[in-house]
Amino acid sequence: MTFGERIVGALKLDGNTFEDIERDPTAMGQAVGVIALAALAGSLGSIWRFGIGTMVFSMVAALIGYCLWAVVVWLVGTKVMPDPATKADFPEAFRTIAFAAAPGFINVVSVVPFLGAVLTFILFPIVWLWSMAAMVVAVKQVLDYTETFKAVIVVIIGFVAYLIVMGTLAMMSFGAALVGGALSR
Repeated sequence: MTFGERIVGALKLDGNTFEDIERDPTAMGQAVGVIALAALAGSLGSIWRFGIGTMVFSMVAALIGYCLWAVVVWLVGTKVMPDPATKADFPEAFRTIAFAAAPGFINVVSVVPFLGAVLTFILFPIVWLWSMAAMVVAVKQVLDYTETFKAVIVVIIGFVAYLIVMGTLAMMSFGAALVGGALSR
């Protein structure tokens, strides 16, 4: 499959696409690209207010968050809640889970002047739910689960870890901004 076909397959929540990504060790660059592009799409609207640094920070934070999410999914899925057929290594889990970020490409509408914020506000819950559904399909495929419910549980556990890390990064950046603002006076 081509990169474009994988993106479309991930957007369609196609299990065969996620299986293809799992089997292809050369897709690691594509996986990182999906995460970075989704983060970039989501931060384009803020470039005029916060500059390019925000976009770079957003991409780095997304990569860190997805790495952590993949680690948690891999550990929980293979060590704590494996099915008899479960056999996955971390690179397979990361590649597959990374493509679940593909719905985030829709956030590129944030760059539209004036309407971008409104469109983003309307689309955010849709994109979030779509990404979570893609994550469940990805986890079910990479861990070879027979039950979708098990994949949902693993995704939720990973999501909690993701929220903790992203919240910590947000607090660190907010704290750095406060300190930087105080020192510049």
